[in-house]
Amino acid sequence: MQSDNTNKQQYHLIAFDMDGTLLDSTKQIRRDSLEAIHEAAEAGKVVSLSTGRCLPELRVYEEQLKDVPYYICMSGALVYSNKEKRVIHTTEIDPELVGKILSITESEDLMIHLLSWESIVEAGKVERSEQYHMASYKANYEACSILPENLREWYRENTCPIFKLNLYCRDLEQRDRMEAAIAGFGLELAYSEETNLECSPPGVSKAEGLRRLCIHTGVDMSETIAVGDADNDTAILKAAGLSVAMANASPQIKEIADLVTLSCDEGGCAEVIRRFLLSQL
Repeated sequence: MQSDNTNKQQYHLIAFDMDGTLLDSTKQIRRDSLEAIHEAAEAGKVVSLSTGRCLPELRVYEEQLKDVPYYICMSGALVYSNKEKRVIHTTEIDPELVGKILSITESEDLMIHLLSWESIVEAGKVERSEQYHMASYKANYEACSILPENLREWYRENTCPIFKLNLYCRDLEQRDRMEAAIAGFGLELAYSEETNLECSPPGVSKAEGLRRLCIHTGVDMSETIAVGDADNDTAILKAAGLSVAMANASPQIKEIADLVTLSCDEGGCAEVIRRFLLSQL
């Protein structure tokens, strides 16, 4: 519930998760969200994404996101100025660790997603994405990703930084097995989908991305709002001045959030902007 401190605090920056938050259940941005974002931009407020997605996965929304000047991408591994089209900060996974993960998973039937300056997913796995509980992302992968026939061979032949690596497993037992196998690598591990495991560089999180964005914009962390729904939003919700969970968020996220708004299908993002970012103007 809203507190007296929430009423008194002035907020100047809001960071939205994408899937399950700014995107509705059909992977679209609601009109009321876009209208509220435009109002915030006109009022001089800063709106940012806080997403696990990489830049190519955001291109389909580029026109709609014209009023969003900053992206915290790949769960904090990339902080990007959408307005100036330039990188503010990046952190990549040690290539040796990427190689080790690819080797460890070679005998496993799972879908691997490499996030670099491009999105890379194996073509055959995308065709069977429902087996890895990722059917809702199939069209996105087909439209935005490089789709090699053999992902491991592609990585060996193409030198590129990997900012984040996702493992999409067939079931929770497989995810637990993969998490145990790479737990000693020092990577930041998180969940964002039903059976996935996100692997990020040491020290990288959406919270760290928000801190770097605050340094860049001159906004104090206490003046920020973070909105999310899944496990990989935990750090940023704990770090922001005001944390908001969507009504469709996991029980753990609702537990740590300062308050719960409407669901991603009911205008929750617009409500947060107008209630907490614009109400004191």
